[in-house]
Amino acid sequence: MSDGTIVINGNSHPFKPGQTILEAAEDAGIPIPTLCHLKGATPTGACRLCVVEVAGARNLLASCSTPAEAGMEIQTESPTVVRSRKMTLELLLSSGNHDCIDDGSVKDPKALFDARAEADGHSEHLCPSWGDCKLQEYALEYGATGTAYPKTPPLYPPELKNPLIIRDFSRCILCGRCVQACNEVQVNEAISHGYRGAESKIVALGDLPLSESSCVFCGECIQACPTGALVEKKAKGIWRPWDVETIRTTCPYCGVGCQQTLHVKEGKIVKVTGDEEALPNKGRLCVKGRFGYDFIYSEERLKTPLIREDGELREASWDEALDLVADKLKTIIGESGADAVAGVSCARSINEDSYQMQKLFRGVFKTNNIDHCART
Repeated sequence: MSDGTIVINGNSHPFKPGQTILEAAEDAGIPIPTLCHLKGATPTGACRLCVVEVAGARNLLASCSTPAEAGMEIQTESPTVVRSRKMTLELLLSSGNHDCIDDGSVKDPKALFDARAEADGHSEHLCPSWGDCKLQEYALEYGATGTAYPKTPPLYPPELKNPLIIRDFSRCILCGRCVQACNEVQVNEAISHGYRGAESKIVALGDLPLSESSCVFCGECIQACPTGALVEKKAKGIWRPWDVETIRTTCPYCGVGCQQTLHVKEGKIVKVTGDEEALPNKGRLCVKGRFGYDFIYSEERLKTPLIREDGELREASWDEALDLVADKLKTIIGESGADAVAGVSCARSINEDSYQMQKLFRGVFKTNNIDHCART
């Protein structure tokens, strides 16, 4: 239901009660850049990139935190707005290690990457989020080069003390998206803003490494990060957005059915992200869903049933293995009763398979000794 109309860039558009200017513009198909806004979280207006010009307002307003009001007249790309955004981007680029832009003549991230890699002779040192970085994207769009202000050297070294997440504070713009993703989306409350002024930093439990904090390594912070400050350690150096194809699939770890996107390079998964538009997870993943894909390439995976004879394992057909298991179960139940057997359903089973297994044990074997393994 519409609560009225607002005028954006000279055209009238309806908006819904409670919407911000940013949300109303998105519904109207009008893009407004933002670095701090996280969908579903409390608006902060921290990055100031989403500012718009509103008729009658003394200053530019942050569209992500300003409620839409009937009769508003808004300009999203006026000269004043464009100058403000470019200045904001120049300030961000001058703070820390953001060397992913040039003089503004090249607008394509891949072309810029190839040119930089060729000039340097290698590309390993280049930002692992190159081409998937909102700061770079907007800098190229608005012609920001990172040369308008003196460079501010990084204060903190990168954190590498865990096997899953790299925290590169030199690329952090303190947008707060990771904090909101942790505290408001996943509600793990493992990280927060720390220190003040020029020493500001995203910290975990009194500024401890993630591995020593309450972090559960769900990786939601990585997906929320708009720069290269948070990246998957396993994907670093082997993942670039132009080198992979994306495949939507269902997470294999439990019966919830979380939707995920596989980033596949040369037939091999190199990265996993949550599908932000799909139910039931809307982008959320657990540590297993986001990072636990290595097992499919393990040389230790069984490819055929094995039967132990005289202390040794030999390969068998499915018919032989299933007949053996059925005979053993019948013998045990016949000699010791139904409660002498128990079943554990795999955590990677879908709900329907787990349901069938419990029906087998309760309805056929006549025992309630059935459980679900949460860790496999």
